[in-house]
Amino acid sequence: MNMKYWVPVAVALALAASQAASAHVSVGVNIGIPAPVYVAPAPVYVAPAPVYAPPVVAYQPGPAVIVAPAVVIGWHSNRYWDGRRWWGRHDYYSHHPYYRHY
Repeated sequence: MNMKYWVPVAVALALAASQAASAHVSVGVNIGIPAPVYVAPAPVYVAPAPVYAPPVVAYQPGPAVIVAPAVVIGWHSNRYWDGRRWWGRHDYYSHHPYYRHY
């Protein structure tokens, strides 16, 4: 026979023999005490004391503000203000039929 035929057969037999020789069953039971663990304390941050500066006040001269009294919507004496114009009693009742007086 040829040498090229026997070399792969010999390698295959050697691998099969090594696997068969190392085949075994093992059962292990481990009972142990856990090792002590050091836990570092949480870092503490203390903010520095706040520094308060006095508020900066700047005055700018400007035009004088004139405040006028507000005119309230409704009847004022014998006239009615609707927010756009003044109505006399006769005009108001003639344009608003719901409020007509007979």
